[in-house]
Amino acid sequence: MSDEGKLFVGGLNVDTDEQALEEQFSKYGQISEVRVIKDRETSVSRGFGFITFDNPEDAKDALQAMNGKQLDGRQIRVGHAEKKSGNRGGYNRGGGGGYGSRRRGTGGGGYWDSERSSYGGGGGGGRYEQQDRDSYSAF
Repeated sequence: MSDEGKLFVGGLNVDTDEQALEEQFSKYGQISEVRVIKDRETSVSRGFGFITFDNPEDAKDALQAMNGKQLDGRQIRVGHAEKKSGNRGGYNRGGGGGYGSRRRGTGGGGYWDSERSSYGGGGGGGRYEQQDRDSYSAF
C-alpha cells in the first residue's frame, strides 16, 4: 500500500477514537485505514493518529478542509504523513525516546507530519550526553 494518501492527525482529544475520525474524514473519500495511536501500557490515546485514503487526491482535500478545525473540543492539525528513514518502528514523539532508543542519533521508522514533527521510532533527544552538558556549561 502506498503512503501517498496517508495523513497525520494531531491534537486529538484523548476520547477521540477511530470511529470518530472516520466519521469526520469519510466525507472526503474512501478510507482504507484509521489508527489512533495509544500508549501501550495504559491504552490511552497519545493525541495523534493516521488516516489512509484510497485516493491521494481525497487525502489532499481532507487535509485542506480539516486542518485547524475543531474535533471533540480540540483544534486538530492535519498534515501529510511521510515515512521516516531508519530501521526502528513504533510511534512516539521523536524527542522523548519512549518506545524507541533514548540514545541520541538512534531510532527511525515511524512517520513525520508535513511540518517535520517526529512521531515514531525513538528519535534523538530525551537526555543530555556529557559532551552536551560541557558545551552548555559556558553559557
